[in-house]
Amino acid sequence: MLGEGPVWIAREQALYWLDIAGRTVHRYDPATGEATRWPAPFRITSIAPRAEGGFVGGSERGLVLIDASLGRFDVLVDPEPHLPGNRFNDGAVDPAGRFWAGTMDDAEEQATGALYRLDADLGWSRHDEGYRVTNGPAFSPDGRILYHTDSAARRIYRFALGGDGGLSDKRILAHFGQADGHPDGMAVDREGCLWVAFWDGWCVRRLSPEGEQIGLLPLPVQRPTSCAFGGADLELLFVTSATIGLDEAARSAQPLAGGLFLAQPGVAGVPVTAFAG
Repeated sequence: MLGEGPVWIAREQALYWLDIAGRTVHRYDPATGEATRWPAPFRITSIAPRAEGGFVGGSERGLVLIDASLGRFDVLVDPEPHLPGNRFNDGAVDPAGRFWAGTMDDAEEQATGALYRLDADLGWSRHDEGYRVTNGPAFSPDGRILYHTDSAARRIYRFALGGDGGLSDKRILAHFGQADGHPDGMAVDREGCLWVAFWDGWCVRRLSPEGEQIGLLPLPVQRPTSCAFGGADLELLFVTSATIGLDEAARSAQPLAGGLFLAQPGVAGVPVTAFAG
């Protein structure tokens, strides 16, 4: 229904991703073709590997820790108890091992979303606000730039990321029109370029570090949601998609909607850093 949050787990040589609306965690092993799925007790919206095993992630109930066998989903903290209409959405770990995740209005109407950082000691902090639908984040290969998106506003932002985890120098990296669709989840390649899935855009776009479109990967589905590099050499690009919100005619016209796609983009990705906590 709502494929999201793909992440390549190098220690397993496998891809994990989520069906947020279906409350399901998925795993795919490209070497064997084996696909596995686990039910979740509530909506998990992002996951990232932990250095000690298992996962950290975001959810409709706050930041969560998930054990390696996916048998436990423990809520760590809800930083927004005063905003019951909000939930976490996308999240990722920066090169220093800190987990970043954004919140959003679940009804996608109010700009009540914010960007949070979770440190190795499991302490959290709030770093930006005013988002309607948060997506990303992603990081430059050298760890000095954080990219974050407000999908509803069709904007991708660029921040300077300090060694202490602080953000500064917020700028609009790219702003898109209605015909482009909405920038959604994204990944960075080794050349420092962004690969961005476009909800209602039928594609993944490659953007330069300056925000210029320099590549386009068309897809047979209307709602690509996110992407992640994987494979032994990180030369594969996995793309998730969604069926949620599509009427019967639209689903009939795109029978692959909601599927997981695999492309060879001709450039390699950046290894995923495990959360240090």
